[in-house]
Amino acid sequence: MADPQISQITQTQTSIPDYAKPYVENLLGQAQSYTDPSQNPYQQYMGERQAQFSPLQQMSYDNAALMQTAPQLGDATAMAGSAGLGALNTGYTYNPFQTKSFTSPGMAESYMSPYMKNVVERQQADARRQGDIAGQIQDAQAARSGAFGGSGNMLMRSQARNNLARQQGDIYAQGQQAAYTQGMGQFNQEQGATQAAANLNAQQGQFGAGLGLQGLQTALTGANALGNLGNTQYQQNMGINQQQNQYGLQQQQQSQNILNNQYQDFLNFQNSPYKQMGFMSDILRGLPLTQQSATMYQTPPSMMSQVAGLGLAGAGAYKAFGASGGATQDLERRPAGLADLTLYQMGQD
Repeated sequence: MADPQISQITQTQTSIPDYAKPYVENLLGQAQSYTDPSQNPYQQYMGERQAQFSPLQQMSYDNAALMQTAPQLGDATAMAGSAGLGALNTGYTYNPFQTKSFTSPGMAESYMSPYMKNVVERQQADARRQGDIAGQIQDAQAARSGAFGGSGNMLMRSQARNNLARQQGDIYAQGQQAAYTQGMGQFNQEQGATQAAANLNAQQGQFGAGLGLQGLQTALTGANALGNLGNTQYQQNMGINQQQNQYGLQQQQQSQNILNNQYQDFLNFQNSPYKQMGFMSDILRGLPLTQQSATMYQTPPSMMSQVAGLGLAGAGAYKAFGASGGATQDLERRPAGLADLTLYQMGQD
């Protein structure tokens, strides 16, 4: 049975093999130099990182800035406006022919021959002369027979006068009828000619108006064609600009890829030493470390010895970490730098 008055102390020490210590110290020295701003200052990337617009892109932007409405649209607008105004101002107006009546007051007299009265009066005068001759013959016969101035003679003279009056009336009526018939014929002839002329004028006016409207329609058709051509030209220009911009974007992306690769190469170059250090650190971490264990037995110290031990421990700590001399047998020497500190820590692990 173990004596309760005796305590057991076990100390384990891990150390780096001697053949690996130079590599660890070199690695830590490099790490110290890489993390020291005075030895390894920050290096700014001086190359371009953003690709500029390609020439095709810039050309598309310039063309888009200079784009205006197609000139054909202005011509088309002017033609369409002129055609519309021309259609509104078409001078054709249909005026139907106004027929006249021959029986209207004064119409017949205006067409009857003015010589009808002279003809009638001459015919009536001839009839009177013939009547006078017939009366003289009748009187001569009555005188030879001794009946001149008698009732029979007077009756025959009265009958002769009546016949003369009726004959003169017939002459006047026949003259009037002939003049009326001739006047009506002339009236109808003139009315027919006037109607034909009016119809011809109407046809000519309608034909002229039709030609004018056809010309205006042709102008509208031309205006529409010019408008379509202008729109086609605009769409073609837009298509060219879009195509230039699309191809220019591909060029810009290619330039951007080159800049990205250059920047990544710069980063890879800057990180290359750190990657190498990491690779070396991974190798060193896989090395087998030497461990040594020692067991010591001692009786529990008295109160006086504990106090003395605390004093000795303080002195030993001062010698290990405060003084420049060596350490005790169970403690490592004080670390002097980053490499020694790492070795010390790896030994304590």
